[in-house]
Amino acid sequence: MTDSQLEIKSREPRLYNRDLAPIPRSQRRWGWFEIFNVWSNDIQSLFGYTLAASLFLGYGLNGWAVMAAIVLAGVVVMVLVNWSGAPSVRYGIPFPVMARISMGVFGANFPALVRAVVAIFWYGVQTYFASTAVALLINSLLGIEGGAQWLGMTAVGWLSFLLVWVFQILLFWRGIERIRQFLNWAGPLVYVVMIVLTAVIWYQAGDELLPAIGTIFSGTGDYAGGSIGAFMAVMGTMIAYFAAVVINYGDFSRFVRSEREMKIGNFLGLPLNVAFFSLIALIVTAGTVVLFGERLTNPTDIIARVDSLPLTLIAALTFFAATVGINMVANFVPPAYDLANLMPSRIDFRVGGLITAVLALFIGGLWVSLISQIGIAGFVNTLGAVLAPVYGVMMADFYLIKRQRIDIEQLFTADPQGAYYYRGGWNVHALGAFAVAAVFSVASVWWSALDALAGYAWLLGALLGAVFYYLLARRATDSLAVSR
Repeated sequence: MTDSQLEIKSREPRLYNRDLAPIPRSQRRWGWFEIFNVWSNDIQSLFGYTLAASLFLGYGLNGWAVMAAIVLAGVVVMVLVNWSGAPSVRYGIPFPVMARISMGVFGANFPALVRAVVAIFWYGVQTYFASTAVALLINSLLGIEGGAQWLGMTAVGWLSFLLVWVFQILLFWRGIERIRQFLNWAGPLVYVVMIVLTAVIWYQAGDELLPAIGTIFSGTGDYAGGSIGAFMAVMGTMIAYFAAVVINYGDFSRFVRSEREMKIGNFLGLPLNVAFFSLIALIVTAGTVVLFGERLTNPTDIIARVDSLPLTLIAALTFFAATVGINMVANFVPPAYDLANLMPSRIDFRVGGLITAVLALFIGGLWVSLISQIGIAGFVNTLGAVLAPVYGVMMADFYLIKRQRIDIEQLFTADPQGAYYYRGGWNVHALGAFAVAAVFSVASVWWSALDALAGYAWLLGALLGAVFYYLLARRATDSLAVSR
């Protein structure tokens, strides 16, 4: 696809603005290193570290089996994002525009809106978690402990939260190129800090560290579903952790120079990066047992107990950076595009980002005192489950029905004769396949009988969406051929 082929001659105001338009290859600056750092910031965030450490402790599995499940999950996610990222590399389009291929030029607003709601919620929550690293930094420098609380946060906590909120807006406002530079700085630096922390923990734990690691690697075998169930649960949990980025991965792959560089970045950033970082998490967690007599999985708790002010300050800054990095990738940029897709003539990338930030301010500010207490996660997980069949529909349509051939011009026209107008701008076959598959995906969140599938229900929902859509689309094609 050449730059000249990316020029859009027919521009429907309801479907086009410059942020949604295809990016010519000559204007793309991302390579494998940038993609690697997208994943580095993802797993190296505060929540990512806690998840990796918890997987070694919560399922009673042999540690080597946990490592294998984590690596396998990285491989699965790598395949998924290679699929979802390829169309955007080839055509330079973001996720909401790509969704028009299968859902229709107006039908694409549905998955875009759902994805935006999910992202805005988690953007507010992750902003709060990033602020805990800043609070640790301020408290360590000034020697502040405790204090009066309002809505579950101290004055330092609120100051930290607002500082992070403003910082993310300023970073976003500088554009995707500045976000790229920030990710490239944050990813490697967190690795350096984690390696230093590992060395400090190992030095302080001394000869007792390896036996502690051995205990974790021995496994207890007490998981109710048995070893196979535990293995699948670990793998599914890791896949679910990355699922939010999988569907809208095109929002970033559109900036990559070639598919080859995207695939190299995905390989280095997923299976290899996840395995290495998880091993670091294992060593540090085992060291906390030796040093503090308990298994600590929150890195800020670990850093706070290590008697080294310089390490505390540096670690607080880098964990803040990594958490902000993944928040930008998974929860800020996507809703900015998604909201722009709803009303391109009135909402551009920046306006979409401001709407995201304002809504997230209330979510993050009320997280401790209210939202985390009322079970809102079930609502958000339901919306996330809704996106699983959408991914399956999109991939089946692009690879099996459209055979990877699309008319880029037709994605920006509301002509009733357009290739992606379908019926009134909606593809009824995609909606039908989605509706059937979504019953399973949503049930996996709310129906206790499917609790065992909670970790990998997203994959099953995506598979069902793909199968149902393929059958409906093929049947429609066959019926059309017969009628002719």
